[in-house]
Amino acid sequence: MHVVVAITGASGIAYGVRLLEALKAVNSETSLILSEDGEKVLKLETDSTPAQVRKLATRSHSNADMAAPIASGSRSFDAMAICPCSMSTAAKIAAGISDNLITRAASVALKERRKLVIVPRETPMSSIHLRNLAALAEAGAIVLPAAPAFYGKPGSVDDLVDFIAGRVLDSLGIGNKLYRRWAE
Repeated sequence: MHVVVAITGASGIAYGVRLLEALKAVNSETSLILSEDGEKVLKLETDSTPAQVRKLATRSHSNADMAAPIASGSRSFDAMAICPCSMSTAAKIAAGISDNLITRAASVALKERRKLVIVPRETPMSSIHLRNLAALAEAGAIVLPAAPAFYGKPGSVDDLVDFIAGRVLDSLGIGNKLYRRWAE
């Protein structure tokens, strides 16, 4: 499976990094788009460098590269996850604005009826945020808020991150054992 993973400048970079690690562990082909703001937040929230994160992916593209293969519907990828997804990115996709590679690849996923998982990381959300997320869901995206469950009795932040990464994998149709499921 070829999965496009986009990491925007929303807080919660650990979710996207863990998703890349999990996809690599199951030998999924991945195309990473790490936005400039994503790089800034990566430096604020982790000890990882952009180069280290890029090494987790099969290939990496600049968010400015509108000629990348994943910008075209004629080039196949199976699914896309924007993890985490800023409200600015969600708004652009909901409005049909494709001004960078992340928003263009998301537009391709929607128009080609490929899976698109949006992991918004914002709280509280305004009515504008909610309307944009509803528009994305109506267009076929899976909106998966970064809201981990506690029924598995997480013992660490890593457990909470694994829950979200595992749920994204579930939404992509990729089996995993990253988290304890209900009633296990």
